[in-house]
Amino acid sequence: MSGPGRVLFYVQHLLGIGHQRRGATLTRAMQDAGLEVTYISGGHGIPNLDLGGAELVQLPPVRAVDLYFKQLVDENDQPIDDAWRERRRTGLLAAWERVQPHVILLELYPFGRRQMRFELLPLLDAAVASARRPVIASSVRDILVASPKPERLVEMLQRVETYFDHVLVHGDPDLIPFETTFPHAAEIAGKLHYTGYVVDRTGQRGGPGSPGWDEVLVSAGGGAMGDTLMRAAIQARAQSALKNKRWRVLVGVKVPDDEYQALVQLATVCGETGGIVVERARGDFPSMLMNCALSISQGGYNTLMECMHAGCRSIIVPYAGGLETEQTLRAELLQQRGVITVLAETELSPPAMVEAIERSLAGPGAAMAGVRTDGAADGARQIAAWAATLDW
Repeated sequence: MSGPGRVLFYVQHLLGIGHQRRGATLTRAMQDAGLEVTYISGGHGIPNLDLGGAELVQLPPVRAVDLYFKQLVDENDQPIDDAWRERRRTGLLAAWERVQPHVILLELYPFGRRQMRFELLPLLDAAVASARRPVIASSVRDILVASPKPERLVEMLQRVETYFDHVLVHGDPDLIPFETTFPHAAEIAGKLHYTGYVVDRTGQRGGPGSPGWDEVLVSAGGGAMGDTLMRAAIQARAQSALKNKRWRVLVGVKVPDDEYQALVQLATVCGETGGIVVERARGDFPSMLMNCALSISQGGYNTLMECMHAGCRSIIVPYAGGLETEQTLRAELLQQRGVITVLAETELSPPAMVEAIERSLAGPGAAMAGVRTDGAADGARQIAAWAATLDW
């Protein structure tokens, strides 16, 4: 290989933006490892997504309108059709032809994003048939969403065996091995590589006056569950052991303004002046976690593992809508280690939040988690090594 290795990295989010945030963190690490990255996004644009110097290719965006991913709509909120699929497929293949990557990295597929196989299978077929066949790898988190159909798991295995050279599992087998949620893992053991958890490690620990210093941070996604969590936290403050600290409620950028203003009003009613601050999500969130007294959040992969890296006390309310089991499983494993406090969304209320705060303050905190959070750098090193094996 002459010159820097080129990576074509495909990331598709359909509901939350966690996949894109994790993808962006890995993209920056790949550039630090000397790779040139073309980042292909199939979801709606995300403000302030930090891709470093990577090229962004935006495909016609798509999103899910239900928790079960049954209905997908395009950029005009119309159901996707064959003409739209053809535009996507053409755009993706054009990027492949132009970049001529040494490595194709597909986020989640074939362990998810089955709805996008109309464009991914043509890409994989073209790559496998190419005179300059790239290394083909999957980038997948530690836990798969439970599949109600066993034949889907067999299909995932067949896709890996047919197309993929490597599977990067962004987790730590000491916490949960991949076979826990993918029972065919032993059959592709030679292709699996555990990177550790992919975490934005840009946070800076500081003293008084630094972001988030000695505050209670409340954060959640943009759906109805996020609103319920934030309301319960705001209403719990006055009765909690941390009532004398400043509470900062960070509202997602996708949350509608009327919902945001309602939270501002509730905070005004429930807290003295300056006692509860409501604002939009911030780019320095990793630093705020480094410095906070307590984090109260949903259990998404990114926020949870940023809490582990920061070592902060954490109350986690796992999202369990639709078919989602991933957040609950990961949170319960960490709670068994005694490093976080879990509050089920079905039990969420201001009194339950007060009780959860008491439990969290009595525990050791996430500093004792002992899980690997170097997944971005480790994964990037692996990808760079694979690219270096090619002689073109």
